[in-house]
Amino acid sequence: MKKITLIVFLICCLTLLFGCGSIPETPEAVSLYKDAGIAPDTWAKVPAGSFFKGQFNHPTEINYDYEIMTTEVTNAQYAQYLGEALAAGRIKIKDGKVLGPYPGDKYHEGKHEEKIVAGDYLHMDLKDSACRISFDGDRFSVKPEYENHPVTMVTWFGAKAYCDFYGYRLPTDDEWEKAARGTDDRPYPWGEGVSEGKFNYQNSNDPFETKAGYSDTTPVGFYNGQKYGDFQTIDAKSPYGLYDMAGNVGEWTGNIYYQVHYRNIRGGSKATGAIDARVWKTDCAQPEWASPSIGFRCVRD
Repeated sequence: MKKITLIVFLICCLTLLFGCGSIPETPEAVSLYKDAGIAPDTWAKVPAGSFFKGQFNHPTEINYDYEIMTTEVTNAQYAQYLGEALAAGRIKIKDGKVLGPYPGDKYHEGKHEEKIVAGDYLHMDLKDSACRISFDGDRFSVKPEYENHPVTMVTWFGAKAYCDFYGYRLPTDDEWEKAARGTDDRPYPWGEGVSEGKFNYQNSNDPFETKAGYSDTTPVGFYNGQKYGDFQTIDAKSPYGLYDMAGNVGEWTGNIYYQVHYRNIRGGSKATGAIDARVWKTDCAQPEWASPSIGFRCVRD
């Protein structure tokens, strides 16, 4: 009974933290600041070695080098992928939904485990009002002025498919945390402390928040030390030069845990408080879940 209660509680929290598929008015800043603050096609190397994991700083080892995207995958990048994947027969469009094959997961008959069998799964619902990518039957396009914002409304299956298509993969929880934290015990990618201008979170007072309290995504790399109108950002990159590892959108990770149906989401988001953006904080959702506050980035070996 306690486990069931906990699961219901987590689902309720996710609904509150990440929201559902509806978007309020568009902040004026969306048309004012359209460019990416950091080039979306760049990668950073994370060297092999130990790092501190979790809130209580457990020494952990990753014994290989890997590269990780400097920014989250953008709407423009994902729209390009959709066109290429459709042409290659890797995805299909049915009733306005992007679907693609998944081989399924091994089922361990856990009490609260759900079967994920081989079949086609939802990647993105193009008809959802919160989706910023559309399809006219011939080509995919991005809602104007959102090209450099992180892609959202993409499920775990859709994020994994993007990575697989280009020979990348979703980061493991350990890879993501080390890339965000480096090798010391900092709670945030930039180090200690929360203040205005460091990252996009709920009530961060950045130009992408409306007077009504709605917090929109920011272009990737927005918090790079530049000044936008009267809003001064801080160059809030991680020790390896990654941006938006705290806030903006939560990021899918790739681990599939024993007897667990849910997939982990790291980094907090525009819709969560600052406390949820600490490097060790983990949320989770069903892999078919999509939200205006969830995106992803990739790693490669």
